[in-house]
Amino acid sequence: MDRKDLLKKHQAKLKDDISSMLDSFLIGSIARSPSMTGHSLTTKVDGKTTTLYVRKAILPKASEMSNRYKKLWKLMQALSTVNWELLIMENR
Repeated sequence: MDRKDLLKKHQAKLKDDISSMLDSFLIGSIARSPSMTGHSLTTKVDGKTTTLYVRKAILPKASEMSNRYKKLWKLMQALSTVNWELLIMENR
């Protein structure tokens, strides 16, 4: 198997991994302030940073969705690198 075939195979795997995460991710950070009793979600809404209170009942789900976004971002960066290498190979 040559380098191009390996890159295509890796590209397909990354695409599958990305598409499996698209249904439930959340862009934002969940944190607990020492002065607060609960957790908060900080995210951008219409270009402005917004902080929302996260109830204890939904904290695990919100945390998982935020963590999925971080993983999704890393997968998208890896896919971009593979696509770049493929583009360079096609340009030769």
